[in-house]
Amino acid sequence: MDRVNVRSDEDLMLAVSEGDLAAFEQLVLRHQDGAWRVAYRYTGDATEAEDLAQEAFLRILDAAPRYRPTATFRTYFYRVLTRLCLDHRRKKRPVLADRFPTTEDRSPSPSQQASRAERDSAIQVALAALPARQRTATILRYFEGLSGSETAEALDVSPKAVERLLARARETLADHLKDLVQE
Repeated sequence: MDRVNVRSDEDLMLAVSEGDLAAFEQLVLRHQDGAWRVAYRYTGDATEAEDLAQEAFLRILDAAPRYRPTATFRTYFYRVLTRLCLDHRRKKRPVLADRFPTTEDRSPSPSQQASRAERDSAIQVALAALPARQRTATILRYFEGLSGSETAEALDVSPKAVERLLARARETLADHLKDLVQE
């Protein structure tokens, strides 16, 4: 693919604001996997994660005429998605998954599968134990790779507040996962 012809997310979103649904489709294709991962880590349920990701895209489409690129599209999108996840959590306690589903099967041994399932379950339980803001900051920063400033923009807090949220989350996670780390 020729890099010269690749449009930025912000350019695509501006095109969407003018009614270009092909641009919206490109945005969905670029961000759907990440959106699902965030929502899944938050809910522990694949179907609910899919619903939340779709709802986030629908809200982005609905808000397109009002879009102004004051932040990166990615940050803007994750702000919408995390608010949906927070609202979802307020309405319903998360259902913890036994393991994080994989998209490709490399046929690990049964003992590796059992170990991975135990680890994934422990991580999901530890994440669920975090307060909502700490959990969201952790998912965005460590699982989705947003920078500290992008995470701050997505959560609508200062970068210093993100640092504090992550520090408290690391302490809590270390306590919950100490047995896993010692293995």
